[in-house]
Amino acid sequence: MAEPEILPREGGPFELLIITQSSMSTRALPPSGSVVLGREDDADVCVPDASVSRRHAALHLGPTLRIEDLGSSNGTRVRTRHSSAATERLIDVGKGAPARNATVELSPGDVIYLGAARVILRQKGGERDARKDVIVKDSAMRAVYELAERVARGPINILLLGETGVGKEVLAESIHRASPRASRPLLRLSCVALSESLLESELFGHERGAFTGAVRAKPGLLETAEGGTVFLDEIGELPLSIQAKLLRVIEERKVMRVGGLTPTKIDVRFISATHRNLEAEVSRGAFRQDLYFRLNGVTLTIPPLRERPGEVAALAQLFAERTAKELFPSEASAGTVPISPAALVGLQRHSWPGNIRELRNVIERAVILANGAPIGPEHLLLSPLADPNQPSHASTLLTHASSTSASTPAAASASASAASLAPPPNAKSVPDGAQRAQDDAGASPTRLRDAMEAHERERIVQALEQCMGNQTRAAALLGISRRTLVERIRVYGLPRPRKA
Repeated sequence: MAEPEILPREGGPFELLIITQSSMSTRALPPSGSVVLGREDDADVCVPDASVSRRHAALHLGPTLRIEDLGSSNGTRVRTRHSSAATERLIDVGKGAPARNATVELSPGDVIYLGAARVILRQKGGERDARKDVIVKDSAMRAVYELAERVARGPINILLLGETGVGKEVLAESIHRASPRASRPLLRLSCVALSESLLESELFGHERGAFTGAVRAKPGLLETAEGGTVFLDEIGELPLSIQAKLLRVIEERKVMRVGGLTPTKIDVRFISATHRNLEAEVSRGAFRQDLYFRLNGVTLTIPPLRERPGEVAALAQLFAERTAKELFPSEASAGTVPISPAALVGLQRHSWPGNIRELRNVIERAVILANGAPIGPEHLLLSPLADPNQPSHASTLLTHASSTSASTPAAASASASAASLAPPPNAKSVPDGAQRAQDDAGASPTRLRDAMEAHERERIVQALEQCMGNQTRAAALLGISRRTLVERIRVYGLPRPRKA
């Protein structure tokens, strides 16, 4: 099967991230016109997956972005960007749709499913300016960012350490922007999301005939990042066989494609990140000591969120305003989301085992439940896992929901808690899945469980996308067994990832 042709990099502001079972690539889009997506070479953008039809769908570019199914065998579906705040919303525009050749409007961030392949429409350089995510108020964080700004100017490799969710990728983006390489690419690669064979091919590229299906040579990420920065997230998960090859690349500044005979010179800077203690990994033989020394030019350790409580309120306000703008784009007041003093106290007291990622999820959910009103403690639903001595609102409500006697004090308390979640008189309307999640949450404690399940469903969808459909890796990312993940996929009616 042929590899896709490279479209001109100049032109429109959008690009496609194409994810299949065997490859991941980016294609730039022209500013206007129509682009055909399909499996064969005659398509403008080739998506090399057996579940994709030869001419599967057409992407119409212009002031309005639209996707049109061209009578494909396995159909075209769209998951809208707004679903990140509630639950996924799949829109059929092909197989199974009421009418063929229907079109659906798109926005940057939407995921297009062509059979089993995923195509993400995004703005060049990312959907969001990462500088807007950088909030530095804590003295320890200021020291980290000041050191990062100094070392960014040089060519030295940088190792970022910190717990999961503390903001290592945001710091890597800040370093890239402050470096002389800012005008060149910043390529991100999760070492845990790809299998060993796919990771090798994506990093180093491959020559024609290197393996089954490699009918055309393909440059790896290290080559396409020429002059820029490569961010290796979760470097501690890198297999030992890949570690040896990466060490040679760093030492020689040359990359050898899979199946190749002649190395190619590269000029890239490496920023690596991990939540593991690499010195301990070296001691037990799970990480190469020589690679550790090569990556560890400068080490920057990001403190967990519980050690910088002064940033919690500012980060919460940032996430609340961003979520409100997505949910209520037509509202003039969307950028202002009050958080009550009592809610801020609850946020400050929470230990945040999931760090900034957990805080973002909590605030996104709270904006949905508040539905335009100020965010209160009853909207936070903080997990009781962090502080077993203080039950959360979520556990209290769900316990009350399981009560069968309406005359008991517990049932009366549940009714009062449910009433506190009812939509206020001046509540705004929210779109589609977000409205359903908010309605469910405001109706009763029992339906609040439905809102929580919608949140879990979205986390599963995101994990599967991040791991390119690999259920074993997605389960590890979610912290559950593969059997549990398969069962949740069945319960939630999610499409099972299919092999090409």
